[in-house]
Amino acid sequence: MKVHSSTSTLARRGRAALASGLLALMAINPGLSLAADASAPDTLIRELSQETVEAIKADKAIQAGDLQRIVKLVDEKIMPHVDFDKTTRSALGRHWNQATPEQRERLKTEFKGLLLRVYAGALSQFKDQTIRQAPLRPGATEGGQVEIKTQIVGKGEPVQLNYSLEKSEAGVWKIWDFNVLGASMVQTYRNPFAQEVNANGIEGLIKMLAEKNSKKPLPAKA
Repeated sequence: MKVHSSTSTLARRGRAALASGLLALMAINPGLSLAADASAPDTLIRELSQETVEAIKADKAIQAGDLQRIVKLVDEKIMPHVDFDKTTRSALGRHWNQATPEQRERLKTEFKGLLLRVYAGALSQFKDQTIRQAPLRPGATEGGQVEIKTQIVGKGEPVQLNYSLEKSEAGVWKIWDFNVLGASMVQTYRNPFAQEVNANGIEGLIKMLAEKNSKKPLPAKA
């Protein structure tokens, strides 16, 4: 049994959340030119965005909408700072325990591919936005997890966007979730993923993700 309606909803909501996340990363302009510093979560978000903006300005093909160049940029600049283990595990929820080690690796690979496609679609729609990033309260990072609160400011009402990050055993911070207007990216995918697993098993979910990843990057439309 197929669950096309749920996966269609997945695509629409996922695109909207991830597009907002990427646009926010690109809009922060801290005036820094250093490599993204993953030892501090708020600094990571600021510096990562600056690197991405500089890369866009230096690449006319990206500015012209070359999707292959855009995918390459996202894969090199953004993806290394996403914790795909935690993101995929959280999106699968209890169904993660049903997957074999081999299936888990394939799930992470395909989920990364899905996020990469959506990110690239969002980047192709990038326009002028700015961001307000709230300062972290003292001691906010002591527990190894933190939420970075931001607002995207452009045309219309500001959009609240929060990043969930976790500190690894190696001492680096990685993004594992976005929360846009109260909607978690991980939770947005969780229900459609669960429906697909219930209908067609873990292999069915992997197949569905692989089919989506065989298509062109998605435009950043809700």
